[in-house]
Amino acid sequence: MKRFPKYIIPQILTGIVVGFTLLSAQAQQSKAPSYPLITHDPYFSIWSNTDQLNQSATTHWTGAEQALNGLIQVDGKTYRFMGHSEKVYQSILPAADEKAYRFSFTETAPKKEWNELNFDASAWKSGAAPFGDLWAQAGTEWKSSKLWAIRSFQLNDRIPEVVYLKINHDDQVEVYLNGLQILSKKGFTAGKYLYVPIKGAALKSLKKGNNVLAIYIQNTGGGQWLDAGLVTDDPVNNKKIILAEQTNRMIKATQTTYSFKCGGIDLTLDFTSPLLMNDLELISRPVSYLTYRVKSNDRKKHQVKVLFSASTDIAVNTSTQEIEAEQVNVPGLSVLKAGTTAQPVLQKSGDNVRIDWGYVHVAVPQSQKSSQFIAKGTASPALFQSGSNGLNTGKASGINQAKELNQATGNQTAGLNKTQGINNVKGTKYALNTVLDFGQVGQATKQQFVMLAYEDLESVQYFGKNLKAWWTNDGTRTFNSLLQQSAEEYPQIIEKCNAFDRQMYAAAVQSGGEKYAGLCVIAYRQAISAHKLVKSPKGELLFMSKENYSNGSIYTVDITYPSAPLFLAYNPELVKGLLNGMFEYSESGRWKKPYPAHDLGTYPLANGQTYGEDMPVEESGNMIIITAATVKAEGNPAYARKHWSALSTWAGYLSKEGFDPGNQLCTDDFAGHLNRNANLSVKAIVALGAYGWMAQELGETDTAAKYTNMAKEMAKKWMELADDGDHYSLAFGQKGTWSQKYNLVWDKLLNLELFTKTVYEKELKYYLGKQNKYGLPLDSRKSYTKSDWVLWTSVLTSNRSDFEAFIDPIYLYAIETPSRSPISDWHETKDAVRQNFTARSVVGGYFIKLLESKWSRSKEGNSNTKK
Repeated sequence: MKRFPKYIIPQILTGIVVGFTLLSAQAQQSKAPSYPLITHDPYFSIWSNTDQLNQSATTHWTGAEQALNGLIQVDGKTYRFMGHSEKVYQSILPAADEKAYRFSFTETAPKKEWNELNFDASAWKSGAAPFGDLWAQAGTEWKSSKLWAIRSFQLNDRIPEVVYLKINHDDQVEVYLNGLQILSKKGFTAGKYLYVPIKGAALKSLKKGNNVLAIYIQNTGGGQWLDAGLVTDDPVNNKKIILAEQTNRMIKATQTTYSFKCGGIDLTLDFTSPLLMNDLELISRPVSYLTYRVKSNDRKKHQVKVLFSASTDIAVNTSTQEIEAEQVNVPGLSVLKAGTTAQPVLQKSGDNVRIDWGYVHVAVPQSQKSSQFIAKGTASPALFQSGSNGLNTGKASGINQAKELNQATGNQTAGLNKTQGINNVKGTKYALNTVLDFGQVGQATKQQFVMLAYEDLESVQYFGKNLKAWWTNDGTRTFNSLLQQSAEEYPQIIEKCNAFDRQMYAAAVQSGGEKYAGLCVIAYRQAISAHKLVKSPKGELLFMSKENYSNGSIYTVDITYPSAPLFLAYNPELVKGLLNGMFEYSESGRWKKPYPAHDLGTYPLANGQTYGEDMPVEESGNMIIITAATVKAEGNPAYARKHWSALSTWAGYLSKEGFDPGNQLCTDDFAGHLNRNANLSVKAIVALGAYGWMAQELGETDTAAKYTNMAKEMAKKWMELADDGDHYSLAFGQKGTWSQKYNLVWDKLLNLELFTKTVYEKELKYYLGKQNKYGLPLDSRKSYTKSDWVLWTSVLTSNRSDFEAFIDPIYLYAIETPSRSPISDWHETKDAVRQNFTARSVVGGYFIKLLESKWSRSKEGNSNTKK
């Protein structure tokens, strides 16, 4: 047998290990409920909700359309690889998203003939369209249950052969054209326009001269809205587009990659949001990269151009808001920019709300062969027509559509640029277009990139003071300089992202296997981008969460608690950022109760709690436990010392009220109030033990002994009161009930040893008999679950097979759920259907197994923390 020299053997073994790690790291996640494309903060967050990138329009996480479209032209033939084939229409009678108009209306039942052509509505009120809620930018506020509206209009041109009613309504509606009914519909259009063909006698009733559109609408609950017009087909811009064949899809921590076959060309598209937690400046930059790589797949050479089109809907709350779009001068870059003309900075708050201040930017290096222009409507093959710079300067829809639109709406068309179309427009619903010209493409890969970015001007309001994003917290750094730096650093940033993606996946695989790693990949960008990073007036880092698709709170403590494991694993400074604002609220005297607040307000206004009810035991336990976890992660109790007074107040409260909680809410508030909640009691006990441990680390030996002994005695009493034979009950005194005791995980991770291992073992054995196809229910009351809590529960196991028994059903939920949105942490375990929540930061809790592995490998334990 051949022998290797001793000095070579370690190198060989190292090579095998490294090779295995790299190989494992290549196998990333390929399936998700929704695919992260642009992920930076609660407002700048764009996703694809179908497995094929060209199957649907991209959306904001709330579901509102924020279209990113992509076409590739190969030897003159056009393929769509991103976005959906949205039909383009020409307006006959513009709706409010194109042109301001007025309705005649009444909220009192009119005469029977109210919808006839010659009805006299001169006694009715007049109001600007659309009707609806003022917070949603309605032209006329509508609060009553019923509304009758008439829109008289003149037609002077030839009547088209095909006409559609264009309507956005909420909710039940009847529509008449010249007295003939053309629509009767229950329900609502979910904020989108419906296009209804007008046929038969109603179509024939259209004539030159006077016509009338009459609408009756009834509000039966929820929101209310009405806007309507008439359109016809636009054959020039509805040429059939071939769908590119998607051949691969891969999600990594910071990147989502798609591959396509487009005739003789292979296209790869990477979306990179460089959320690297060891670089606070970079994680704060609202700049994503779209990298396009093309090469021949048939050994022939092909002429290739790529169109990237970004809707200005990215910069509005509702599609009816007026936009101003323009070209801007940035040395070294070609840049398009768009934002609302109103710019209502920090003037609205809430959950299902999108930003309507600041500006979306599309930027490309001038060193690339590219062209930019602004157009109305969606991406179409006409935008590829030849011209002086690859664009049509005569018939080009991008130029002519915008020009005609401006003339129709009374706006002035800014200087037409022969090579770049229009450079300044006002109106609604534009597209910022970039054409990348790859020229002749052979078997060698060619690459270009585009930057999509958002300048929000002011990010959040913090106790009355507006704060800017971390990257420009003092306001001296310009967005143009940020774009320039982002372009210059592109190669290094992509390299860093690739390295981190491999490292994170390999670490997750090592911790919990490939399915666990897949869940971490799905969660990573979602968890981070549900926050905004700013600096407080005192100079402290604030990592401000938004309670997405729940109630829209900002800086919610029981969102911080489940989110923390990801940030504890990668950057404890961000965990401090999750806590600093709440400490400030209590320590400043603004919040006067002996336990923490639930939140600091409603995003993006952090001026004080707006949630209607306190969660005293819940939030006290959360703040103490996560502070202790921060101390452990840093190996230094300095952060606890800084806030020891507040921590002591909360520990004092728990010592009196925490063990046997009253009828109050916990973090699972959707389940309702619960008296004597056994899992909430566990949280209080663990928090008191954690407080005692921190006191020991600070040299407060008497306090340490007092609270450690208190917690241990409570734990013994808990085991007696909660005991229900082969498991522990949901609440003290409620025999025959059960719940996940996920709060026990911090007893294990902080090495507090308050509860005996028999508690873990008895509970886990019982849980394994209660699982459904898509996971372990939260408790005995319902069959739904919280996936973050299931992963916390899984960490209580002592072997891989039991761990996987909990993980596998959650992974199955992630890849089989019919609910296509950013992954929900609250789902039904029998059919995998989302139970309301989506896009929430709490999926950062998925990283708790990776955190456990990291801490267990650490050479420093609790006893080595620095005094």
